[in-house]
Amino acid sequence: MDLGESRERLLIVDGMALLFRAYFATSFTGAIRRTSAGVPVNGIHGWVRYFWDAVQKFEPTRVVCCWDMGSTTFRSGQFEGYKVNRPEAPEDLIPQFDLVKDVVASFGIPNVGISGYEADDCIGTLAKLYAPHTDVFILTGDHDMLQLVDDRITVVIMKKGQGNYAVYTPDYLFEERQLTPAQIVDLKGLMGDTSDNYPGVKGIGEKTALKLVLEYGSIEGILGNLDGLSKTIRAKIEADLDMLHLSRDLATIRCDAPVELEWEHCVWALDHAAVASKFEELEFGGLIKLISGGSAPKAKAKVEKDPFVQTAMTLEL
Repeated sequence: MDLGESRERLLIVDGMALLFRAYFATSFTGAIRRTSAGVPVNGIHGWVRYFWDAVQKFEPTRVVCCWDMGSTTFRSGQFEGYKVNRPEAPEDLIPQFDLVKDVVASFGIPNVGISGYEADDCIGTLAKLYAPHTDVFILTGDHDMLQLVDDRITVVIMKKGQGNYAVYTPDYLFEERQLTPAQIVDLKGLMGDTSDNYPGVKGIGEKTALKLVLEYGSIEGILGNLDGLSKTIRAKIEADLDMLHLSRDLATIRCDAPVELEWEHCVWALDHAAVASKFEELEFGGLIKLISGGSAPKAKAKVEKDPFVQTAMTLEL
């Protein structure tokens, strides 16, 4: 994929997705990286490595990082059980929430988050706002973001192992899953989401939901053809119609969040001294060497060697 030399490229980072991935990738042995003062920093250290690799691969001209700002959002008001099944953050991770934002700021990257909204909503709003003017890349591990994919918005899903990505364009999403971005939301409306703790239609799982969406195109298409469904499936949908609509609404990323961000504040212009100072504070000597080369060199993204997807997922910059 040739991105061209003249186009602006905005990288929107799902900050919490990177932080949690980095924390758990390095904490499962019980050995938590700490400063000499005992401050846990393993998640932050991993966050930087993930972020720097993505900068090398996708060469943004502008960068912004979005964050969740608490467990209570407008979705909690819509559905009391929304995300209540999530466990508390590990004790060693809690102090890293604020510290990692300091690191992001040292890179000159805006930290964006809005009380009452999720990071997803900030990401969706910024992506749709700037897509007419720039190529947008969303770095995340959250497959819900696939609903945002369009001709100017690419969702980069981090996979197991640093530097491994699934790069979703509309064509690749359809090739891999036979779905459009809008159908990602319809699928969630039917099957629900155990991670976010909303149920969808009771008794309809992923396999049935996918079959229905592929056959009828959308929830509206399904509801317009209830007579063509089996009695069992029809009965389940009719019994849970309100929850079907609520679940789809909960799954929908809002692209009209009240985000305030100056475009010029997103310019990717690394201040090595500022970053090195922060890294010295956190005792990241190896990471100082990592960024000492200046601008990130061109590179190829690593992809899974599945012959079915390899062509679609290869990204050459």
